[in-house]
Amino acid sequence: MNHHEVPDKAWLKILAAYRKPDVGRSAVELALTLIPLIGLWFLTWAAIEHGHWYGIILVIPAAGFLLRLFMLQHDCGHGSLFGVRRADDWTGRAIGVITLTPYDYWRRAHAMHHASAGNLDERGIGDITTLTVAEYKRMSWKGRLGYRLYRHPLVMFGIGPAWLFLFKQRLPLGLMRSGALPWISTMATNAAITAFVALLIWAIGLGPFLIVHLPIVLLAASAGVWLFYVQHQFEETHWSRPPQWTFAHAALHGASHYDLPQPLRWISGNIGMHHVHHLSSRVPFYRLPDILQDHPELASLGRMTLMDSLKSVKLILWDEHSQRLVSLREARGLSAP
Repeated sequence: MNHHEVPDKAWLKILAAYRKPDVGRSAVELALTLIPLIGLWFLTWAAIEHGHWYGIILVIPAAGFLLRLFMLQHDCGHGSLFGVRRADDWTGRAIGVITLTPYDYWRRAHAMHHASAGNLDERGIGDITTLTVAEYKRMSWKGRLGYRLYRHPLVMFGIGPAWLFLFKQRLPLGLMRSGALPWISTMATNAAITAFVALLIWAIGLGPFLIVHLPIVLLAASAGVWLFYVQHQFEETHWSRPPQWTFAHAALHGASHYDLPQPLRWISGNIGMHHVHHLSSRVPFYRLPDILQDHPELASLGRMTLMDSLKSVKLILWDEHSQRLVSLREARGLSAP
């Protein structure tokens, strides 16, 4: 049976069989991520401390492991790392001190993203702002300039990630109506980050700390934003409005299968299999490859290679007529509705 013979909703039941995590496997995956990250961090510091500045190259693999640690925090947010809410929540909160991501704040915003991805009437929380061609053409020149700057690669993958992880996530301003928990969690995370950073600076000095830690955080942040970007920003993605919009269809067709080389797939926690993840977010990240192996018909949906993904950067507007993302140049040639 191929994908076209299986209704989108039917996949929800099929994928439910993969949702139970292996607690031992999850613990091993956590150790395989955290221990190398700590080791690479201290190796980088030791190399610089002894004048071996070429050791700064180690910030690249260290950033990769920090990115992977964030992906494990991501699974905690979905309750899929250990499958026990309390264990997942407290593991996620602890990881959040290292990833600079207040867990409960992020979890609420990310849940909103999952619930509304691809819905043109529910944009704005936990996603990358995407305008339709018609909306863009109705904007003033200042509005258009602001949107173009926001979607510029230097801002989207450089300035933006730094702003998000270093500053924006310090206050959960987007979740004013979500109760006290995101605020309490955010303030507690900020306090723990402050204590953690102060201890490291006391131990090794401000200069060495910034030279080692800041590049690791910024590289991991940029890579994380890039992954999040290409998971939904590709030409054949899906956006629609209710009642045409449905969760299952938007998950399968609005998220990509970022078919990365195996080392990058491992370091990114298989998050490139994003269409499957969006359809059944309780599946642990290490079970996602099993799904594509058992159901190869899903592998072709939204498939994008590393080279393909580079082309998606220029696609910044949704054309409701052709049902695809288009570039500014293409949008100029489209007639206003």
